[in-house]
This record gives sequence, structure tokens and C-alpha cells, in this order.
Amino acid sequence: MNAAAQWYDVLRKWFLLLPPFLSPLSYFIDAPFGRFSPANSPDLPTSSILLVDGIKSWIVMELVSPITFITFFLFSPLNYLPNFHPHLSPLSLPSSQPPLFLALFFLTHYLNRAIISPLRTPSRSKAHIMVPLSAVGFNLINGFLMGTYLSSPEARFYLRDAFGSVRFWSGVGLGIVGFVGNVVHDEILFDIRRKAAAAASASPSATSEKTSPQKEHYAIPHGYLYKYISYPNYLCEWLEWLGFALAAAPLPYPLNPSSPPTIVIAPPWIFLLGEVLLMAPRALKGHRWYKEKFGERYPRERRAVVPFLI
Repeated sequence: MNAAAQWYDVLRKWFLLLPPFLSPLSYFIDAPFGRFSPANSPDLPTSSILLVDGIKSWIVMELVSPITFITFFLFSPLNYLPNFHPHLSPLSLPSSQPPLFLALFFLTHYLNRAIISPLRTPSRSKAHIMVPLSAVGFNLINGFLMGTYLSSPEARFYLRDAFGSVRFWSGVGLGIVGFVGNVVHDEILFDIRRKAAAAASASPSATSEKTSPQKEHYAIPHGYLYKYISYPNYLCEWLEWLGFALAAAPLPYPLNPSSPPTIVIAPPWIFLLGEVLLMAPRALKGHRWYKEKFGERYPRERRAVVPFLI
């Protein structure tokens, strides 16, 4: 087994084990970006060498995932063969092959997340340097695992008849719905910031205010799933990756029927689990922040991230 294949095995295990331990900590520690950025706190300085530009740092840290993904999808480290066989290389797969189709799905998500979305947002709060650094680490591992898995013999064998599978297309359909929902609800937040920026620029005091650091503007979002929850963009992202996992990988299964505790979980499912466990605490705390900030004006019937439940 080559070194990359060994890393794949080790990182897949740790990437599965860490989120359940980190998730409870997230309920007590605010990740210092967005509405929890030190730049938005009245008790903390708005300028520091540890605070970095929100948009630029976001682009850099999110680009890590697709770059790493492309590298290992093309390198295909699990094809550790004594001789190179071009017909087994992802480079030679026809465009109709399911692994390549799913790779394009993955890259489309990150094209929006890493480039289109941050460039469309009117503003973004400064983030503490630890946020992009930790995100770079997460994205390095996830990009490596996903690219390695989709180019592996395991994935290609599982997906060999995927284009004729109801489950595959159901997963793809759910993933597309989640992706579109994520974009739509993000656009509602962007529109709030655009209106705030336009109002600020029209204000007589706008010129003097430009000389001092500005706090990010927040308002109550409305429309679509915002009628029911505070974080529909999170829910839609989970649905997107649930659909991707359903299409790309088998459900977690026992490695040996006689040893049920030994479970094989492919990277798409590991990524989904990590997303839910690490994002859910922030959604719950953000929901509480909304209610504290806006008080009686905030819709009482609105939940945090799952309509009618959570």
C-alpha cells in the first residue's frame, strides 16, 4: 500500500471520530466569525493583527477543498498498481461515468462556495485568524478523502451501473434541491446587507463613518424556509450532502457480519456527519442570538434549523 493510501485509511478514521467530540464544545465556544466575530462585539477592539478580511480569508480557505479534491481525484492514490494502466485512470473515464459526474457536482458546489458566493456578498465580518486556519485543515482532509474515494476502484465498482439506479438519481435530485436552496437563502441574507449598505451610503454621516471600522448589519430575514427556521441555508447544505452521499456511496455497512462494531463508512457519509455535528451547535446558538437581539420582533414560531422540531 502506498503512503497516500495509508493516509486515506488513517484520516478517514479520525475524520469520523473527531466531530462527535468537537460538537459538544461548539455549544460553549463561539467560532469567532460572522455574527460572533470579535469585530461585531461592542466590548472588543474592531482592529487586530489576528482579525483578517472576511471575504478574502473565506475565498482562500474554501479554495483549498476543490484544489485538493482535483489533485487526488486525478492522482487516484488507491489505484496502487505495480504498473500504470491508463484505462484505470480517472483521466480516461468518459464524460458519462458516474464518478466524474459526481466530481463535477462537488466542484460546482465549491465554485459557488469559494468564488461566486463571497464575491457576491456586499460585506462579511472580519474573522479571527484561527477560523481560516482551522478551515484550511478541514478542507485539506475532506478534499483529499473525497477525491481519493471517487477515483478509487471501490467507488467505480459501486457506481458502475449508477446511471440506471433510482437511488443515484434520487440522491442527485436531492443534492440539487439542497444546492439551489442554499443559494436562494444566502441571497436573502446578501440582499439585507445590500440594502443596509445602500442606506449607509445615502446617510449624511456616511463620509465620516467610512473613516472608522463598521459593525456588520443584521436584520430579520424573511422568505421561503426563513418562515420556519433561522438557518435554512444550513439545512439546505445538509440536504445537498445527504443527496450526494446517497448517490456516491453505499450506506455504512458491517465489514464483517460476525463483527457488527466494525463499520465501513465512505467519505461522503463521514463528511455529512461532520457537517451536521459541527454546524448544528452554531445554528442553535445563532437562533438564540437572533431572539436576544430582536426580542419580541423575532417570529416565535421559528425554529433553529429543522422546521417544527429544532
